[in-house]
Amino acid sequence: MTTPLFSLATRTALAAVSFAVAFPLTAFAADSNKTLRLSFSTAETSYDNAFASDEVSQSIGERIIEPMLDYHYLARPVKLAPRTLQALPTISDNGATFLCQIKPGIFFADDAAFNGKPRELIAADYAYSIKRLLDPKVKSPWQFLIDGKLIGGNEARAAAVASGKFDYDSPMPGLEVVDRYTLRIRLTGSDYNFAYILAMPSTGAAAREVVNLYGLDIGSHPVGTGPYQLKRDEYKRGSSTVLVANPTYRKHTWDWASSAPEDQAIIKMMTGKPVPAVGRIEINTIEEGQAAWLSFVSGQHDYLTQLPASMAGVAKDGDILKAAFANKGIRMVKRQTPNVWFTMFNMTDPTVGGYTPEKIALRRAISFGFPLDEQIRVVFRGDGVAANGIVPPNVVGHQLQRARAHQYDPALARALLDRFGYKDRDGDGYREMPDGSPLVVPYIARTSLLERQLAELWKKSMDAIGVRLAIETMKTPDMRKAAREGKAKMTREGWNADYPDAENFFQLLTSTTAQPGGENYARFQLKEFDQRYEKIRSMPDSPARAQIITQMEDIVKYYAPWIAPWNDVQYILEQPWFLGFKKHPISHDAWEYVDLAEGRPAK
Repeated sequence: MTTPLFSLATRTALAAVSFAVAFPLTAFAADSNKTLRLSFSTAETSYDNAFASDEVSQSIGERIIEPMLDYHYLARPVKLAPRTLQALPTISDNGATFLCQIKPGIFFADDAAFNGKPRELIAADYAYSIKRLLDPKVKSPWQFLIDGKLIGGNEARAAAVASGKFDYDSPMPGLEVVDRYTLRIRLTGSDYNFAYILAMPSTGAAAREVVNLYGLDIGSHPVGTGPYQLKRDEYKRGSSTVLVANPTYRKHTWDWASSAPEDQAIIKMMTGKPVPAVGRIEINTIEEGQAAWLSFVSGQHDYLTQLPASMAGVAKDGDILKAAFANKGIRMVKRQTPNVWFTMFNMTDPTVGGYTPEKIALRRAISFGFPLDEQIRVVFRGDGVAANGIVPPNVVGHQLQRARAHQYDPALARALLDRFGYKDRDGDGYREMPDGSPLVVPYIARTSLLERQLAELWKKSMDAIGVRLAIETMKTPDMRKAAREGKAKMTREGWNADYPDAENFFQLLTSTTAQPGGENYARFQLKEFDQRYEKIRSMPDSPARAQIITQMEDIVKYYAPWIAPWNDVQYILEQPWFLGFKKHPISHDAWEYVDLAEGRPAK
């Protein structure tokens, strides 16, 4: 792949000075009388950016703790932009060295950890924060992002494992603090995709003093340089989060540029407004789709991040918003998300795991026995499409011509089970293991109505092929905790692209991420897969790389650690007073770039 689209002009110091002249300081202040209200269907897990891996925690946390880079708010195809850097990193040594120069004058939000003194962001903060991903005690699920990449990184982690303590003060060749504002990152080999990692929330700058002060409770005490800060006295873990504008946030105005015709209305509306414009954000957890929908249509919430599948028939006809809502000025935007949903098996489980022919046969039979199209049509009201592999559309490495990955054939499922010795020996309608012991497949379902409907479909379809499914329900954070600890035997999960490349999806099935706390919930470990993954990490986008990606897709389909993949279609609804929003294909929703007009009903 060629170097990512690093064509955005840098916001120079001269531009900053000109803005200061054009706008008095009061023009930069967020309006404390404006409150943005929204909900998510699942709760956050942690606001420690080194630990949080779910979409909700990262969406909120990135407004507080900032990575070096951002995505251009308007540009499609996506391209990177500097966030806390003076310019995009200078890349040399064939993509193995990244020189990052931080803008002077960026400050962390005030906190007790700083003893009443202003605390400026410096290069050492990013070096420290990236090292946290390597610290075994942090148990970061993002360690795989830099595993084997930073010169000296794996050695530092190994030393920490041996000694029981990570040495943050020991020099690391891969993270060289050149001066107060300059960080040189040296990689073990070429990796032009590494710039995308510098735009991820997990590599955002946390202050060492803050981490030391709050210790194990750091997930509830995020402190960063971003546009918002957590209002701790109103924070109700798992229920509601309140953000307020950070008064120490650097002063600038909305100045994104684009030549695309569809962007001109946003540009005209938003240019010159303070960033952020909204002084307060209230975020609630609402699991049930109907309740989230009612909160939106009643005007309590300003936009709906995802139209619940259960409300699709109420809100729209096909892809058209119903007139009753359109006439109120409500807007609906359809988006093909760069994500994949799948059902995963724990490959270490004695029942559904394993790499021997009979274990592979069981997983593939379960796949053949599940009606994926019915799931999409009935449970998700048609808002999705069966995937042709792990890598979704709009991501480098997606193979458009590849046949769909899932095949529904219950007769083949029964024949496969019979052939490999999974037979009903006692006549109760359910099969036993080849050795005659009970065959019981534990399935974890989330607690929402939609997830319960999905679990019922799984139960019905498995009954039809004689496989006994034992369903357990959990809230999403608990399910993910169980999966991360290797305790989830079979469950539904999904992954949104962190950056637009196949590598970001395949890394979820590598041996490195199969360790406790890692994102390889399936615990899939296969040498042939790992070897191919290592190859594509350093290869440019090319026919040779595409061929290896095909082989990796085939491996996943054969061994079936993931089955029944499908791609989501997202419908976003916006109130007429919700201004300036443009959904990004990769980046989380940047609430600092939106505004609210008059017209919202009183709360």
